[in-house]
Amino acid sequence: MDSLVTAAARSLALGDPLGALNRVALREDPAALALRGIAMAQLGDLPRARELLRRAARAFGAREPVARARCLVAQAEIALVSRDLAEPMRALGTARAVLEAHGDRANAAHAGYLEARCLLLIGRLDEAGRVLDSIDADALPPVSRPGAWLVAAGIAMRRIEAEPARAALDRAARAARRIAVPALVAEVERAAQAFEAPAARLHARGEGRLLLLGDVEAVLASDMLVVDACRNLVHAGDKVVPLSSRPVLFALARALALAWPGDVSREELLIQAFRARQADESHRGRLRVEIGRLRAELGPLAELHATEGGFLLQPRGDGASVGLLLPPHEEEHAALLALLADGEAWSSSALALALGVSARTVQRALEALAAAGKADCFGRGRACRWTARQVPGFPTSLLLPAALPVG
Repeated sequence: MDSLVTAAARSLALGDPLGALNRVALREDPAALALRGIAMAQLGDLPRARELLRRAARAFGAREPVARARCLVAQAEIALVSRDLAEPMRALGTARAVLEAHGDRANAAHAGYLEARCLLLIGRLDEAGRVLDSIDADALPPVSRPGAWLVAAGIAMRRIEAEPARAALDRAARAARRIAVPALVAEVERAAQAFEAPAARLHARGEGRLLLLGDVEAVLASDMLVVDACRNLVHAGDKVVPLSSRPVLFALARALALAWPGDVSREELLIQAFRARQADESHRGRLRVEIGRLRAELGPLAELHATEGGFLLQPRGDGASVGLLLPPHEEEHAALLALLADGEAWSSSALALALGVSARTVQRALEALAAAGKADCFGRGRACRWTARQVPGFPTSLLLPAALPVG
């Protein structure tokens, strides 16, 4: 490595991308291209950074596998920040294996952390946990350690495990304070605020109350039969009945849980499940069929009794009660808004990948959110990105420089 490349690399390590560019900006050799790409990423020009790193990886080729693998890891990190979760992320596992085989423990650990973070974003929690456990934590670069603990916290929070989540957040905060990078400190603080915010709302016996994550964990561990409208599940102790693919059955279960300990009329169930405001005999027949299916699904957890007016949900076990778990604020397309709330700009394809639905479904939902003033987009075609609208509009003309009137 020549002296200019060494000096540029040192500048990047010290957080001085302009200093690095001053040394290698006019060079086209692979090492300089890689350093220029990382410098442009630090300056926020991600498309240019991605192109420079792609050229560097091509130029290194098979003769320099470690350098090429480092470029692939840097491309994957840019893809993660850009919420482009498809093709570049697939190279991470291969790059990590190459780095491990050649003894580059720090970059191999960083690649593992990025892989775990991507898996967490798209909801593959078990795989994210396995990858995170396989990382050599001692080799992880100090700047990556807060993020790794945030991934651990995110996994615990989605699994509704409050104490492990709190412990991981504490370790992330200590790691961020140790390296004193403002962006990382702010990211950890945002995660801590999300942890302390209400996670759900419980409706039981006609009353509702907000729950923190620990409270949700306690409710799910109790003997209460919980109809979970956040994830479309029904819980009772360690038994879980998923109904996310059975929307009619879940609508019936939700209506029955909301009314408990009372019953729900057939007319109300028809409205809730089928939007049928003028029921005929075919609707009543379909309701009997769907109630039979729900009775079979919930058999290990509860009984469904026919009453004079409708149907009643009765949990199994002496003294067991029923609760309905709702999001803190019910919104149409709430899952989409929850992803956009991380403050990053998402592509519609990445949102579809994270939610496990079709791109067309996501596009329709995004257009509805944009029409309702809850989401914004910029760019066109494949470069189009979506963000949540965090603040109301303001008169930008007041922010433009202008000569003030005198006298």
